[in-house]
Amino acid sequence: MQLVEVMFWFSSLWIIPLWSLMWFLPRHHITARVMNDLRICILPLLIPYAVMVLPNLLDIFITLGSEMPTPELVIEFFQEDEVILIGWLHFLAFDILAGRYIWKRMLAFDRPIYVSTPILILSMMVAPLGFLLGIIATWDANDSSIEIKDRLQNHD
Repeated sequence: MQLVEVMFWFSSLWIIPLWSLMWFLPRHHITARVMNDLRICILPLLIPYAVMVLPNLLDIFITLGSEMPTPELVIEFFQEDEVILIGWLHFLAFDILAGRYIWKRMLAFDRPIYVSTPILILSMMVAPLGFLLGIIATWDANDSSIEIKDRLQNHD
């Protein structure tokens, strides 16, 4: 098995317990411990990403930085297995970061599990939509961003 495949499977499996904790045990101390420790929840995804991106960084900058990306350019760019893996790792890492943020907001705004779980499932599968719904579900016109920040920090 090639390194690319190992990193793909490792990263794809790594996220399962993270999402499961946020979905089914959102208020449990183990969930808080795992999701508040970036060494556990995101670093294992960033290392394979860095291993894959660094040797390809110049090509990425040249391809995507030399001209305005078009659908055709992006499709051509994603023809290589390594680039597909880089994209997948990118999705996994940012989906976890977005999901973690929404999970923290759900806790800060004391949203029940029947609200948080479906939104967090969407955050895993279609992150921008889950993120949008998470923001909407935790929207409170009476709270300022400072109060939200204070609430999130109290859950760390």
